Amino acid sequence: MAGSSTVCVTGAGGFIASWLVKLLLSRGYTVHGTVRDLSEKKVAHLKGLENATESLKIFKADLLDYDAMAAAIAGCQGVFHVATPVPSEELTDPELQMLAPAVTGTTNVLRAATAANVQRVVVVSSIVAVEINPKDCPEGKIRDEGCWSDEEFCRNNNIWYPVAKIISEEAALEYGRQTGLDVVSVNPGLVFGPMLQPTVNASNQFLVYLLKGGPDKVRNKLWHIVDVRDLAEALLLVFEVPQASGRHICAPHVICVRDLLDLLKRNYPDYPCITNTCDRDHPAPMTSEKLKKLGWSCRPLEETIADTIKFCQLARLLEDVVGEAPCRFPPIFNQI
Repeated sequence: MAGSSTVCVTGAGGFIASWLVKLLLSRGYTVHGTVRDLSEKKVAHLKGLENATESLKIFKADLLDYDAMAAAIAGCQGVFHVATPVPSEELTDPELQMLAPAVTGTTNVLRAATAANVQRVVVVSSIVAVEINPKDCPEGKIRDEGCWSDEEFCRNNNIWYPVAKIISEEAALEYGRQTGLDVVSVNPGLVFGPMLQPTVNASNQFLVYLLKGGPDKVRNKLWHIVDVRDLAEALLLVFEVPQASGRHICAPHVICVRDLLDLLKRNYPDYPCITNTCDRDHPAPMTSEKLKKLGWSCRPLEETIADTIKFCQLARLLEDVVGEAPCRFPPIFNQI
């Protein structure tokens, strides 16, 4: 499953998916990329990738539209399901606005993959489906692929993003067991790295906020981090290696917010950095050993942070603009 294969990447214009598309094109794949918006500002960065002219076809396809997804996946040998349905309004009915679409979107992709006789589907989940109060995992035990976040706990605390990731990953793996479709999942941690897409994603906004500061308090949580370029390599690895199966945690670096701040202050003394942090319990560490046994490796955390900040500087994302609203911390990261 390499080289001349045709594969589909859902949500191709996003932060993770853009790097995956870039990697696939560089390795000789033909790529069908799905996006919700075909406007030039949303897809120009994809069209500009090396080999895109001859090997990238972009489809307008919403995850909730089965026929559109089926058209994009037709003729593909593999699928990378990276997209997540994003509510366009404030959540007043999480079940209707976020949870049902997450499962329906995933199921549509899998049904379309079955119809196209796809060889393997790689589903991008998250460590939030692993680390939040997992059942049957003793306190302090290193979290591995056998740990599942407690869905009921998340629901009771109105933490809806992890619920969406838990139920959609469970649905994908169960679909594979029921139908025989080869489905594997990857659970990345907090993803940093240079951006290809034109708008700042939430995880890089996390780092921008730590450097620039602002009115929001940040929890001194232990974060598991991966470079977006290493994540793309992991996704391709679990697609290509026959023995890959089940879940794969992709979260090699562990650091708490205060230690990350110390690193930033030491290396970037010209930025104010936040001062408003509060303590919270740290989740147990987790292991990416399963991925490493397949042959995956990653760059050092310091290199990822340096490359991300260099990109943000060149893109002028760290500059204050007169009249601009204060920099804000993405609220999702104080919920998970």
